[in-house]
Amino acid sequence: MSADNKLDAAPLSEVMLAMDVVDTLRYRQDLALREIKGGERKSRMIERLRTVYAEQGIKVPDRILLEGVEALEEGRFSYEPAPAGFSRTLAQLYVSRSKWAKWVVGGGLAVFLSISAYFFAYIPYQQNQLETARIELAEEMPAQMQEIFQTIFNETKVQTAVTSARALLKRGQSAAREGDRLEAQDALAGLTDIRDQLRANYSLRVVNRDGVQSGFWTFPEINRDATNYYIVVEAVDDDGDILKLPIANEETGQIETVALWGLRVPEFVYNSVGADKRDDGIIQRNIVGQKEAGFLEINYAIPVTGGAVTRW
Repeated sequence: MSADNKLDAAPLSEVMLAMDVVDTLRYRQDLALREIKGGERKSRMIERLRTVYAEQGIKVPDRILLEGVEALEEGRFSYEPAPAGFSRTLAQLYVSRSKWAKWVVGGGLAVFLSISAYFFAYIPYQQNQLETARIELAEEMPAQMQEIFQTIFNETKVQTAVTSARALLKRGQSAAREGDRLEAQDALAGLTDIRDQLRANYSLRVVNRDGVQSGFWTFPEINRDATNYYIVVEAVDDDGDILKLPIANEETGQIETVALWGLRVPEFVYNSVGADKRDDGIIQRNIVGQKEAGFLEINYAIPVTGGAVTRW
């Protein structure tokens, strides 16, 4: 019977004792006697082992000591790591799964949620936005343009409003058919401005209150030898509310929405208003124009040059 068969048939206590002998030999370097070869080495190792166990009060049969020495030499109770390779890598990954599995699962879940959000949320949202924009250009904006044009046509008292509105309507509808959203919006805004301008109803009066100039003069930068005269005006509706209107500044070329602006007038008008105010501190003839509903322009009661400034 071979040594392996003897160990397999031996009681568990003897097997454990043989393993202990191997561990003792492995960790007690002074017992290994690697410098001695052959049978003498085994005899010397058994002798030393007997002494070690005797000192611990343990009596170990010589055959157990011999089996332990032979088991050490044959490597029966030692672990030899598997050679490096794909199988070993898989085994190591499996053993360490508690460390990396949660990150892999978390990462996979994040990727899954991202892909799901893209396909089930973002793409439908984009498609809905595109469809909304298409409907707006193809149906809503042309309908709004037509409705505002019809309002202008019905409410205007001057042909120029209809002419300007019709040109904007054609331009806007053409832009909508071609998918040019910005051009269509610009045309719609132009139509809205004409409608609002037609509906406006207010008086234009010279400002006459403390802390606000009623008039001023300047030297135009393009001609320092000339003098421009302005009276400061404001628009007041039928309820007495002061309106803010878009005014083109002749000095900058910019349109600004303001409540006060300087209206350029001839010198004699400027002097007349000044004399009126100096008389008793009140400008008696302060209404200088009237804007009625249905008209685009102000009907001025005084001569004006048509220029205006928004800052002075």
